[in-house]
Amino acid sequence: MINLPVNRLKPGMVMAQSILNSSGASFLTRGQNLTNNYIEKLRQMGIREIHVSSTLTSGPSVPPPEEVLQERTRAIAVKRVYEMFQQVSDSKTLDPVPLARASASIVNDIVARRSNLVQLTDLRVHDMYTFAHSVNVAMLSALLGVLCNLTAEELSELTLGTLMHDIGKLSIPREILNKPSRLNDAEFAVIKRHPIEGSNLIRSLPIPNAKQLSIVARQHHEHMDGRGYPDRRREKQIHIYGRIAAIADVYDALTSVRPYKKAYPPSLAYHMMKNCSAGHFDEELLGLFFSNVAIYPVGTVLGTTAGYGIVCRVEFGRTDLPVVRVFADKDLRLLGKPIDIDFSEDSRESINKVLNDRELLHFIHEMNFDPASLLLED
Repeated sequence: MINLPVNRLKPGMVMAQSILNSSGASFLTRGQNLTNNYIEKLRQMGIREIHVSSTLTSGPSVPPPEEVLQERTRAIAVKRVYEMFQQVSDSKTLDPVPLARASASIVNDIVARRSNLVQLTDLRVHDMYTFAHSVNVAMLSALLGVLCNLTAEELSELTLGTLMHDIGKLSIPREILNKPSRLNDAEFAVIKRHPIEGSNLIRSLPIPNAKQLSIVARQHHEHMDGRGYPDRRREKQIHIYGRIAAIADVYDALTSVRPYKKAYPPSLAYHMMKNCSAGHFDEELLGLFFSNVAIYPVGTVLGTTAGYGIVCRVEFGRTDLPVVRVFADKDLRLLGKPIDIDFSEDSRESINKVLNDRELLHFIHEMNFDPASLLLED
């Protein structure tokens, strides 16, 4: 998978991410072949770059890995969150049924598609970040809830609560929410009000289980060491819904494009959450989370002690040790035949780096070889 500027796209390339339009529906879906018309529409929408599964434009297509959520489930859920924000903003009330149905569909997909590792690849257009982010947080939280053996009722509360967790942002001025530079102390103080605002708003709505549903909104920024906000809760003072949502919320934020930053690759998000956030997360839940989320997604090109290779398989519980198809030595000379190395079994070899998009594009251009073509062998 490689991120390409729109002006480098060519007909025949395969989308590796979904593009959401302004109402939350999918304009383009993962696995769809690009055409000249689609590329022109992307330019008109102001999209600068997108992920494609490879630079190949002819021959067999390289499909992106299958996601945990079905495309229809994601699109409908984003639309329902969008409608929820509009409804609450306009009338201070909410019909919970459509959102509850979307929540149930997310849980059903998680249960039915547990064999798929999580690899987030949707793109939020313009103001769609909050709505699509809420759906990703709900999906990741539901997955972690299933792994924690929550009851059906708890799973329903957790998933619906996470779909609503950012509703307090209705009280935040848009210029602060979408500020493309670092927030000053006064602006951050405004942002820090949204958990309380959201919790109070949910509890004021005429919906079933409002008190339970408000937990995620209130607690998703609390830290295990008591340094979070708004209530500075510690450890088990934080409800399991809050501890789960905190992990899902930060992971999706790190791996998403925001006005002030690019999307971090999953491997960097893993490193930051695992090694640079001491006291932030429930360590047991964090380990469980990353045993089911692809740290090196299929299609990632790596530099290793054995040479350069592309991730061709990732196993549950060993997401930091993928199977890599090595195709070039450390001096960038193509091998006569690629070699598969399972890093969970071969302790002699190790991963040194993930090639970024600029390096990968240069790599493909210089060698006249797209590593993604090796995935067709599977």
